[in-house]
Amino acid sequence: MTTDPSASPASPVVSVQPLGMPWDTIDPFLFCVHHDDAYPRGNGRHGPDATLLAGRQMGSDFSRKDGWSMYHGQQVPGFPAHPHRGFETVTIVRQGRIDHSDSLGAAARFGGGDVQWLTAGKGIVHAEMFPLLHDDRSNPLELFQIWLNLPADSKMVEPHFTMFWSQDIPRHRFVDEAGRATEVAVIAGDLPASALGGAHEAHGAHGTKPLAPPPDSWGARLHSDLAMWTLRLAPGAQWTLPAALGDGTRRKLYFFAGSRITIEGQVVPVGSSVEVRAGAAVALVNGDEPAELLMLQGRPIGEPVAQYGPFVMNTEQELRQAFEDYRRTEFGGWPWPDPAPVHGDKEDRFARHADGRTERPPSQD
Repeated sequence: MTTDPSASPASPVVSVQPLGMPWDTIDPFLFCVHHDDAYPRGNGRHGPDATLLAGRQMGSDFSRKDGWSMYHGQQVPGFPAHPHRGFETVTIVRQGRIDHSDSLGAAARFGGGDVQWLTAGKGIVHAEMFPLLHDDRSNPLELFQIWLNLPADSKMVEPHFTMFWSQDIPRHRFVDEAGRATEVAVIAGDLPASALGGAHEAHGAHGTKPLAPPPDSWGARLHSDLAMWTLRLAPGAQWTLPAALGDGTRRKLYFFAGSRITIEGQVVPVGSSVEVRAGAAVALVNGDEPAELLMLQGRPIGEPVAQYGPFVMNTEQELRQAFEDYRRTEFGGWPWPDPAPVHGDKEDRFARHADGRTERPPSQD
């Protein structure tokens, strides 16, 4: 971890460190990973040609050989059925498609800017598969998966998932005095009014109003000051990240694409995570390539964390109980004939909830 030696103690830049795998997070976040896979054309069965699997550790392939991984998939890339308890997953799919299936019988296909926010609560088993839908061309996939902790009084709530369709997510475009644009997609947490002046426009079915987090999420509590934004700055663009509103809020910027960016006068290379003081406005000045950043922000939950693999509780006893409950109930069992279900050959996005309700985006791509 590095800090700017010339910065004053009041500098908004707290620390700069290289991006690891996964990315380092701060309470209330537990985990963040960026998958960017250049999948080849499909083999007609939603996976890559068998000849491309040679030399991979099948069942646990994180090799990025040829620019992509199979992860825990055998024929189709992705993550077959696995359990979670005690936290939430937020999956932001920028390119490609994900097929979700779970132990409640719910299913979804989403991507191209869509977000799924899953509250695991007292326990759910789900699969996240990355079907290669195109047999005549490549199948690039890019996504973030973020794990967001649940406070003790919400760890055993009923599981629930919410879809944020791309067309509904507020997207803001700011233009600086030189005509260079900064685009901000607001997954959670409203932009303060102080940021909305000047040359600015907003898109999304709800305008500037953020979509509501799931009801039992930490993000649903007003005092959480939770925010998840993606930022894209044109070459040379300047934009001021507005101060957060909450007391005790923490904020991190993940600079994952571009060349360099200046944050409050400090030059930061691509591939860096930067903690900044959430209560201060932070001036961003981009270098000579388009730059992309993910921002995660929130007031810490401030509770003990006991984590083992897919379970996140407050005590070791609760962890042992989670494993025992999973062995006994399998969190409802697995209603699918395959641990890695794929939902057909079309790209159409949908969500079929456990109550049988089917939801679709405002319009198909």
